[in-house]
Amino acid sequence: MQTPASDSSAPPMEHSQVDVIKVSARSRSTAVAGAIAGVIREHSRAEVQAIGAGAVNQAVKAMAIARGYLAEDGIDVVFVPYFTETSIDGQERTAIRMVVETR
Repeated sequence: MQTPASDSSAPPMEHSQVDVIKVSARSRSTAVAGAIAGVIREHSRAEVQAIGAGAVNQAVKAMAIARGYLAEDGIDVVFVPYFTETSIDGQERTAIRMVVETR
């Protein structure tokens, strides 16, 4: 499990930690949507992280698709985006992390 980076804009962690779903520009949005839906069904909460415009685009599309998957089960979700810093290959990068929770 990955712990959130120390960032004062991060939403408070009220539920148990779950693994972060990392999205790249080459990720298939339907596959990511399935992962999001599965984590939501199991934990009622998921975190999605993306770095770069293409990755953020795929992540947002995946969350829209996941809403449709979950709506079939009567589950409504919302997401709250925030910036966080992460280290990749020794370099600090700014990522967008989105907390997805049931409403």
